[in-house]
Amino acid sequence: MRDKPNGTGGRVGVYVDGFNLYYGLKGMSHHRDLWLDLAGLARDLLRDGQSLERVRYFTAIVRNDRQAAARQRVYLAAVQSQGVEVVLGRFQEKYNRCRQCGMVWRSYEEKKTDAAIASSMVADAALGVVDVVLLVSADTDLCAPIEKIRAIDERRGHKTRIVSVFPPGKGADGLRRCSDAWLPLGQALIRRWQLPEVVCGPDGIEYRRPAYWN
Repeated sequence: MRDKPNGTGGRVGVYVDGFNLYYGLKGMSHHRDLWLDLAGLARDLLRDGQSLERVRYFTAIVRNDRQAAARQRVYLAAVQSQGVEVVLGRFQEKYNRCRQCGMVWRSYEEKKTDAAIASSMVADAALGVVDVVLLVSADTDLCAPIEKIRAIDERRGHKTRIVSVFPPGKGADGLRRCSDAWLPLGQALIRRWQLPEVVCGPDGIEYRRPAYWN
């Protein structure tokens, strides 16, 4: 770990790369830990004198699997009921061709999530909404918006602290180098912040952990 994880003081924004986190959790324990309390985890990452300004979760609804999409929607509703802002991208259809045999097949490419994370972090830092950015991802494409924040900070004479939080089993040297600090999400922390089996929102609506995730 480089430097102190978060330093002290300031308003904290947490920006979660949903698919990067999902594949880290799935690689660690298959489906067992997917019912993750993002708001509780974010609060646990704060240090003395810090306040949680926002938690944003960036993802897209899965394609071609109705049951998986239904489970995902239940989870998104559950974390939203706990104060997490969900930002949805989309999957774009594309066609691939084999260079050797000429066979064509259809696949889907997730779009807009990286751009949404980048614009959200940069805008919040530039507008002075947050003093600390906690980026939950190991995607090195997000080094570019971090450098943009650095350039904005230099012009306005204010330092935004950037902390990269790596999902289980993931890491990225590029993010380590351009962040002020970094830390891994370990299994103990993930297990500590699982939502209860039934989440009751402030409006009284209940969201139940999908049985497939037990």
